[in-house]
Amino acid sequence: MTNFDRAFIIILGEEGGFSDDPRDPGGVTKYGIAKKFYPDLDIPNLTKDDAKAIYFRDYWNPVRAGELPWPLCLYVFDCAVNQGVPTAIRLLQQSLGVDVDGNFGPVTMRAASTATSRMHARFMATRARRYVNTANFDIYGTGWFTRLFNVTREGAYSEGP
Repeated sequence: MTNFDRAFIIILGEEGGFSDDPRDPGGVTKYGIAKKFYPDLDIPNLTKDDAKAIYFRDYWNPVRAGELPWPLCLYVFDCAVNQGVPTAIRLLQQSLGVDVDGNFGPVTMRAASTATSRMHARFMATRARRYVNTANFDIYGTGWFTRLFNVTREGAYSEGP
């Protein structure tokens, strides 16, 4: 099983199935794929395979997760899915102590490739800090923090392929 396959299973467990929560600015959502961002998709009939292809193309690849070690690839991928690709790259750069320019270039990759578990924890803590200032934190904050703890646990206590 590849790192992507492992990460997809973990994130799918966090995202869940179909949701039509009127408080969710993403609107109708299934497997974490929101109508707001994919207006041409038939969200209620979206399959897991469809979601997997979207995750790989629109989230895994843009954050170069396939080039990152486990569990950092999981953490950055989860951030891209839940907080956006640009945010994932910037928060990673911030936690690694490199220039925060939003471009995942060789300097960021070198730093990420040698990042310690403490830097991984810093990345997740940086994500948590950002959540606090996010709209709807009062509604979804506990769920977002639970997600961070679950994803961290899954990454830390499971080995990559």
